[in-house]
Amino acid sequence: MLIKYELLEGKVTESTNDEANILLFFGPDENEKKFLIEKLQVDEHTLNSSLDPDELSRIEFEPDHIAVIFKRPKNYSGKEQLLFRVASAGLFLFSDKLIMVVPEQIQLFDRKQFSKCCTLKDVMLKMIYRSIFHYLEHLKVINEISDELEKKINASMDNRYIINLFSLEKSLVYYLNSINSNGVLIEKLKNYASRISFTQDEVDFLDDMLIENTQCYKQAEIYSNILASLMDARASVVGNNLNVLMKTLTIITIGIMVPTFVVSAFSMNVSIPFEDHPYAFYIVLGFALSSILILRSWLKKKHW
Repeated sequence: MLIKYELLEGKVTESTNDEANILLFFGPDENEKKFLIEKLQVDEHTLNSSLDPDELSRIEFEPDHIAVIFKRPKNYSGKEQLLFRVASAGLFLFSDKLIMVVPEQIQLFDRKQFSKCCTLKDVMLKMIYRSIFHYLEHLKVINEISDELEKKINASMDNRYIINLFSLEKSLVYYLNSINSNGVLIEKLKNYASRISFTQDEVDFLDDMLIENTQCYKQAEIYSNILASLMDARASVVGNNLNVLMKTLTIITIGIMVPTFVVSAFSMNVSIPFEDHPYAFYIVLGFALSSILILRSWLKKKHW
């Protein structure tokens, strides 16, 4: 799917003009891939890399354009069961146009970051910058989910909460690798600033991006370490909850067995005391009640 945009008066706006200078391909089909490869001379391997979720961030210099592959968080779906995944995206910067290729349709120009773009290089850099904030937003959600799961684990023995925590921890591993890969990419863009003809403002913006990406990585690392260090403790909580439940059930079982034994002893088909007594039934009930009170006193003494 192709959507066209134009950079007009510092703003990125959607366009139907055939001469639009920003082209976004969402999950390109075979015809669109053929157009990119044959018409625009985009390298086929690089194009496929932009659709490969396992590809690392990198920059490549082609004869007539620059190819940039970067990592971005994938839009979360409830079917993922709290597993946050990452995706790749490709930016192909020509002298007169910018092409972006992503595997799924997403909202890209809905933020204030794109309100003041002077050049196509600005748009390219802010595409990468936007992914950093996307990571930060997901990290905030992951932290909130983690806190909620912790409360549920403390009050429940359901294994699915532990499994959800494992999914979050796995997500953070993906995020750490992707954020670090983007950091390497930003460093390379800064090192190649003169070759790409970045202005001083764009170089300063790269410095800001590098700082933001480093902070994002540190935040993801902290969340990952917290989840990893508390996983054993939370599993112990579940085990302790199970022990408490078994203890409660054992006490209930014993409490039922003691009076049952007393009543059963007086109902055997043999000669027993009080069998001719007119109040034998009430005496037996009294013995049963007394056994319950004695058991309760003993359990209380043992602090059970």
